[in-house]
Order: sequence, then structure tokens, then C-alpha cells
Amino acid sequence: MADEFDYLGDRRISKLLDLVLQLATEVHVGRQRTRALEQLLVRSGTLTAGELDGFRATADEAATLDRERDAYTRRLVRIITESGPAEHPLREQWEDALATKAG
Repeated sequence: MADEFDYLGDRRISKLLDLVLQLATEVHVGRQRTRALEQLLVRSGTLTAGELDGFRATADEAATLDRERDAYTRRLVRIITESGPAEHPLREQWEDALATKAG
């Protein structure tokens, strides 16, 4: 790990900080997009204000939401378990994925 990416002098703590920063970014972007989308839908009359709060998913919708949650969790766990230097931490995993895809 390059010194510039070793924020607190401990690789494990730096990985944890990377995870927290990733989570914070994901939460912020998701909240902003959700709020903007809801406002657009209310503005266009597709939804009424607060209608989204009462949403209940069908079985198929719930399955999709579960798959997306699981994929998100895998991405977060990958931050802690990735290998390689912080400048390009997933290079090894990326190269493995490309080799697998190429056959």
C-alpha cells in the first residue's frame, strides 16, 4: 500500500476507512437520486406526496430488491477483502475477471 493511501498507519484501518467512505458516497448519491425522482413524480402527478412511503413490493419485486441488496453487500465486502496496492486495488480481480470472460 502506498503511503499516500495509508491514512492512519494501519492497512486494516485504512481499508475500513475506504469502506466507510464508499458507504457514505453510496448513501448520499442514492438519497439525492431518490429524492429527485420522487419530486419529479409528484410534480408530474404520477405520485402524491408521501405515497412512496406506503410502497409494498410484490414477490417478484421483493426478489429483485433482495438480489440488488446482495450485490451491493458483495461490493462492500470486496473493499475489505480486495488485494493489491491501494492505487489500483482491484487490478488482480479485474484481470482474473477478464481472463474468465475471454474463456
